[in-house]
Order: sequence, then structure tokens, then C-alpha cells
Amino acid sequence: MSLNIREERQKRALTGLSEKKFNELLPVFTKNYQEQKQRTYQQGLATGQCQRKPGGGRNSKLKEMDDKLDFILYYLKTYPTYDQLGERFDLARSSAHDQVKALLPILQATLADLGVLPYRQFESVAAFQALCQELNLEQILLDVTERPRQRPQNSDQQQECYSGKKNVIPSKTW
Repeated sequence: MSLNIREERQKRALTGLSEKKFNELLPVFTKNYQEQKQRTYQQGLATGQCQRKPGGGRNSKLKEMDDKLDFILYYLKTYPTYDQLGERFDLARSSAHDQVKALLPILQATLADLGVLPYRQFESVAAFQALCQELNLEQILLDVTERPRQRPQNSDQQQECYSGKKNVIPSKTW
């Protein structure tokens, strides 16, 4: 079952990509998907665990490659629970989970092949500055979303992890 997208605006809202960008991504995604299937088959042959040839076994409900790409892009854009994702694509919760785990590395490899993965870290400030000059950037956006962190029980280690947020002067309460 596909997303049943009727217009360009809806495609961008549900997957984060325009139809043009989606169509540029699809052939590389398909190539990486086929290569991953072949690698899995070869590993199964080598270990003696492979029972079927590629394409054997039960067919996925996500039959077409564009459905698979829609599925993983929809997951990344909206981040639904596996129950919601399964309901949307007519899959069981466990199948939705398995599809996400299988398709996510393929999408990552696809984006790496196209050279569009974001930089996650830099070796030094100079490396960051060199990239900014190379790309001729005038403005930079950084994602600085906070993530909860499990604090250590040891008080000395707690001090190392302390963010200092509690030192804010409280405002007057009315």
C-alpha cells in the first residue's frame, strides 16, 4: 500500500522531498537496495544459512521501490510509532519495524553516494572554517536540540555533567 499522494505539496509534506528530488533519489536507492539484497544472499551462501534464491519467499507488501522509498522517507519525516506506520502502510507493527531497520541503512548509503549527507562532526575548527569557505556559506544553521542524559550516581562525575541551568535567577511569581 502506498501513501496515495495526490499533489506536489502533499508529497513534500509527507516525505520531505519534491517529486523531482524523489525521482533523482529513486534510481540510486534502487541500485543500493539490489546490491544489499545480493550481499545478504552471498553472506547466506557463505555461512550455509541461505535457503532461497534472491526473490524467493513471501512478497513484501511494499512491492515497488518507490513504495519502499516513500515508506522510509515518511518514517523519517513524521517519525510515527511502528503501530501508526504499520497502519498507514497496511503492515504489522513488527513488519514496519523490520522494514525501517532494513531500509534505513540503504537510504543512508544512497545519500552518501549522492554526496548529500550532512556533516556530523569536524576534526578541528579549521576544518569547519575550510568547509564554510569552500561552500561559500553566508549563514549556518546548527541543530542544537537538547537530549536527556542519564546522570551518574557518583557526585564528582555528576559535577562534570552538570549543565549549569539551575543557576538561572528565578523570575518573580505573581
